[in-house]
Amino acid sequence: MTKKEEYEQKTEKLLEPIMQKNNFELVDVEYVKEGGNWYLRAFIDKEGGITVDDCELASRALSDLLDQHDFIPDAYILEVSSPGLGRQLKKEKDYARSINKEVEIKLYKPINKQKEIVGFLVGYDDEKFIIKLEDESTIDIPRSNTALIRLAFDF
Repeated sequence: MTKKEEYEQKTEKLLEPIMQKNNFELVDVEYVKEGGNWYLRAFIDKEGGITVDDCELASRALSDLLDQHDFIPDAYILEVSSPGLGRQLKKEKDYARSINKEVEIKLYKPINKQKEIVGFLVGYDDEKFIIKLEDESTIDIPRSNTALIRLAFDF
């Protein structure tokens, strides 16, 4: 397990009771370096949408726990926020919740000369995503060829 994965898992464990107590859902935790700074980010949500006050509550509680446990030796910036409209789908629960919703998939290698496919997620398994296209046909997208899958949104 990498340092990054260890920090993310430990942070998820610290967040579990905060999430349960407040009826929040932990969408993702990431520990990344950007522009010379380390960031520890927690993305949270709830039925009806997360608010700034919810993020502040979770951030304060998590910050206190991180200070107590002190398992990250690097200086970092803590951010707690909403996953946003075009959230990336990463976990089993994300895929299940997104069945019959429009998704955008970015591919490592083109399929039918396309590196980006938009359609409705109608199924998935350990090997592939099944996408219904605009013309009502379906296409299987191998997970191994999927660089990113996220909810699509129109403005």
